[in-house]
Amino acid sequence: MWRNTPTAFGLTTRLLHWLMAGLIVALLVLGTVLVRIQPDLSTLWLYGLHKTLGLCALVLAFARLVWHRISPPPAPTGPPNQWANRAARAAHVALYLLMLAIPLSGWIASSATGLDVVIFGQITLPAIAPTSEALENAGFAAHSVLTKLLMALLLTHIAGATLRGLKHDGTLRRITKGS
Repeated sequence: MWRNTPTAFGLTTRLLHWLMAGLIVALLVLGTVLVRIQPDLSTLWLYGLHKTLGLCALVLAFARLVWHRISPPPAPTGPPNQWANRAARAAHVALYLLMLAIPLSGWIASSATGLDVVIFGQITLPAIAPTSEALENAGFAAHSVLTKLLMALLLTHIAGATLRGLKHDGTLRRITKGS
C-alpha cells in the first residue's frame, strides 16, 4: 500500500521518512567535518556536496509536507495519552520547521557571501539574499544553532521511538514495516 491507512504508514511515507533520516545523518556528519577543516581548493567539493544534499533535504521536506496533506498519518497507537500525543505532535511540527529552516538558512548565508551557490557540481542556484557580511554571519549562526536544536530533537525523537518500540505498542513497527 502506497498511502497511509487509519492504522498504518504507507510505503511512500516510510520511504520519505527513511530517505530524510539518511540525508540528515549524512548532512550532520558532513557539516561536523566542514566546521573542523580549513576551507581550501582540495576541500571545496565537500562544501558543494553539503549544499547539494542540503537542497535535496529541503525538496524532500516540502515533498513530505505535500504527501502529509495528500495522505494523513494514522492515529497514534496505544492508550489515549493527551500529554504524550501533544508532545509528539509538537516535536513533529518542530522537526518539519527545522527541516525547512536549516537548509534555507544555509542557502541565505551562502548567498550572502557573494559567491555562487553551486549544486551537483554544475547547477548555480539563484542568490536568495544580497551580498552582506552581516547577513552571512547571521545566516551561518542561525544554521549552526538550528542544527544543534535539530540534533537535540532527533535524539528525543529516537529515544521516544525506542521507548515506544520497547513497549511493543506498534509505533516503531508502523514506520519500519508499515503494519
